[in-house]
Amino acid sequence: MRVLVTRPQPDAQATAARLRAAGFDAIVDPLLSVEAISDARLPEGPFDAVALTSVNGARALAAREERAALTGLPLFAVGKRTAAAAPSGFPSVHVAGGDGAALVELLREKLPRGARVLHVAGEERAIDLSQALAPAGIAAELFVIYRAVAATTLAPATLDAAQARRIDAAFHFSPRTAATLATLAQAAGAAAHFRHITHLCFSANVAAPLKAAGWPTLIAEAPTEDGLFALLRR
Repeated sequence: MRVLVTRPQPDAQATAARLRAAGFDAIVDPLLSVEAISDARLPEGPFDAVALTSVNGARALAAREERAALTGLPLFAVGKRTAAAAPSGFPSVHVAGGDGAALVELLREKLPRGARVLHVAGEERAIDLSQALAPAGIAAELFVIYRAVAATTLAPATLDAAQARRIDAAFHFSPRTAATLATLAQAAGAAAHFRHITHLCFSANVAAPLKAAGWPTLIAEAPTEDGLFALLRR
């Protein structure tokens, strides 16, 4: 079985290596590239906690000078991989179940009304923490420190493999990556070739642009890479 991996590097290669170790073939075509926003300015504090909603945000924070002013605060991470990629030094790390809804629930549980959270994130976000936390009386301020730039074309090897039906499944980790694949396949006149692929998705939001394209989707029981591998073994 051959699996298409479209997430950004370096995660794409890590996922491909895990697939190959498990006996699957992998074709890697990263459809997003991550760029740091070097001139981003830290919002004025004080803050009661830091929230990370992506691995890329965790990595970008680790490279910034402002991290020294933040690591004395409790950290709330959307999932285990994000927590693992975060800078060291936080006095406590609280890990949610892998998606934005779980993170919101955790923040509501742990923080009192009137708390202020610094949401370290990218330009494109799957959840608006400020809106989601407002009913609980918790404020969230954005610190946007990276952007994900979409590819403009699919790799020729991806198009050739899809046309020849040599891709059996595809892993989808984010709505943006899934939507980029659907858009680029349509632009290349190849959308029909991706209907023969089973698209394995983190969540219903990730699956939405693929379903709109008429492609078959399956949603993982948990929004994790392990959840996608479980779908492969069905």
